[in-house]
Amino acid sequence: MPTPIAVIDAFTDRPFAGNPAGVCVLDGAETSDWMHSVARELNLSETAFLARRGDGEWDLRWFTPAEEETLCGHATLAAAHHLWETGRHPTGALIRFHTLSGALTATPGPTSITLDFPTEAPRPIDTPAGLADALGARVLAAGQNRLDIFAELADEATVRTLAPSIEKVGLFKARGVVVTARADAGRPYDFVSRFFAPRCGITEDPVTGSAHCGLGPWWSARLGKARMIGYQASPRGGTVGVTVQGDRCLLEGTAVTVWKGELV
Repeated sequence: MPTPIAVIDAFTDRPFAGNPAGVCVLDGAETSDWMHSVARELNLSETAFLARRGDGEWDLRWFTPAEEETLCGHATLAAAHHLWETGRHPTGALIRFHTLSGALTATPGPTSITLDFPTEAPRPIDTPAGLADALGARVLAAGQNRLDIFAELADEATVRTLAPSIEKVGLFKARGVVVTARADAGRPYDFVSRFFAPRCGITEDPVTGSAHCGLGPWWSARLGKARMIGYQASPRGGTVGVTVQGDRCLLEGTAVTVWKGELV
């Protein structure tokens, strides 16, 4: 029986921007190898696989072309959008996902979706040897959480024009490297970022929700505010609302379906 699949652009309000994610709704059990093969076939930064539970909640797994991920924001946003849009979950009802990072929820709002994720505050670290060379920029401060290395750079322009050595970035033992800076004065967002994850088969991720679980507490401490807006300055670009609430981080964004089809 064909398996439905869709590609949805997340953290954007228009097609062909934000971060595209595959969303695959399973009718029965599938192996990890099969899911990984589908993710490689789509060749997007993440593909989400959903299976309905008996209690009306959902099991959710995420795969990059290279490996299974433990936390992913944009594919979760895409999955929630798809479940409501296709009527697989009641319109307006909260969705509870069961994942490798515990229970996550998605709540629909009038114009956006809010994800309830764990806060992943980076601990301060000395700038790792070779990081500035790999990035081609001076690092003002560095941090690391269970997922990524974070590097604060001088300003927004440095983040936007950065041309790192992807080969050198891939040598660091982390899911990826997040670069960030305070936004220029007058911007409608508080900080900018970019995300490079060659170890996961992703040269540059367009918009990374899970990275904002670290960027949120990073900039909350510096800006003295709990609610912020981040802009990920990749070529596709995307906006993420971030609210830090203790050990939880609320990520807010929108999504747009680009295409739907079937795996035969």
